[in-house]
Amino acid sequence: MREGGRPVWGGYLPGGGSAGCRGSRAAPCRRASPGRAASGASGGRATRAPTRETRRAWPARARSTSSPGTSPRPARAAARAPAAASMVEDSEDVWLSLKPIEPLPSQCCGSGCKPCIFDIYQKELEQWEEAKAKKDRSLLTRKKQQSTNSELTPETFMPFIICSVDQLSEDTYQYTFELPENSRLGLSLGQHVVLRGLVNGLEVQRAYTPISPVNAEGYFEVLIKCYGAGLMSQYIKSWKEGDVVFWRGPFGGFPYVANKYGELFLLASGTGLAPMLPILKYITDNEDDETFVTLVGCFRTFENIYLKSRLQEQSQFWNIRTFYVLSQEHSLENLPWSFREKTHIGRINEDLIKSMMKTCRRQPFVLICGSVTFSEDMEKYLKAIGLGEESYFIF
Repeated sequence: MREGGRPVWGGYLPGGGSAGCRGSRAAPCRRASPGRAASGASGGRATRAPTRETRRAWPARARSTSSPGTSPRPARAAARAPAAASMVEDSEDVWLSLKPIEPLPSQCCGSGCKPCIFDIYQKELEQWEEAKAKKDRSLLTRKKQQSTNSELTPETFMPFIICSVDQLSEDTYQYTFELPENSRLGLSLGQHVVLRGLVNGLEVQRAYTPISPVNAEGYFEVLIKCYGAGLMSQYIKSWKEGDVVFWRGPFGGFPYVANKYGELFLLASGTGLAPMLPILKYITDNEDDETFVTLVGCFRTFENIYLKSRLQEQSQFWNIRTFYVLSQEHSLENLPWSFREKTHIGRINEDLIKSMMKTCRRQPFVLICGSVTFSEDMEKYLKAIGLGEESYFIF
């Protein structure tokens, strides 16, 4: 849902924010203070309309310490007002209005994030129960520790501005987001972030892995494929430069250490290329890292190969080589000469993987990323070849 060209959010907002909070470039959504949530526009305090008696009490109260002739009755009436306000603010209805709302199944991205949105809900529910038992709403606004390296946090969705949109194919886009003051996003290799969207009143969340280098300053890039019937895709297709989008993270990751593996064998399908790109860049930027890398990218056609120039640039390094498997291409003659020798027509299978691994210069460790079906097929092929679970990693 959009309003005035910016995302409009509703429902449960983990770690902060509230229903109806509108995205802003200036600052993230913030939860209304507990006082305001309880009393609306009354400035956070429930008070009675001033009567003639209480109006007299105000100056009398101010003079009470120096004027013994002042009547105490109006002063006592004024003193009872804060107590009445406190009773209203601590009423059962007020506490129920502050209770966290349990997320819908659609709000879980299904990527095994730690913490998951349901973990965050449980944590906030326990915090609410403690505050309610102690009748202390200040416990609901305890500050969470945040990274000093960037605005990104695992618990709270933070706003980022889209600074460019590039269409790479008929259904795939590259989005670049601004980071404040040339800061870094703070991700490690292979980590992903979670996007929040609202479509037809339904909040959805999906996980995406940035394709920008982990040390990129002032920006990060995300590769996203949109599907015709996808709820999140409907939201993403409406994005334009200058829009504010909400992310949280990071999660997951591949614990890579330079020279730990003799060779990495990367199997990527479609946008599963995303986590492989920062790994390639990380290795080639480190002169002391002598790890060999074989990248096998699986796409439908030559036109569907994402970021060709970036892949070609990486393949110029002495320890990097790339192969492509095109399932719907009919002839290598339609491809540029520089791609013909390293491209296979058809679908990737056990025999093709085995023949490629025979050309590896060292014992390979395999990384897999793609659809669920692709990952399951690759794992089956690797086991058939004789590789154990300690020899591969699935994003």
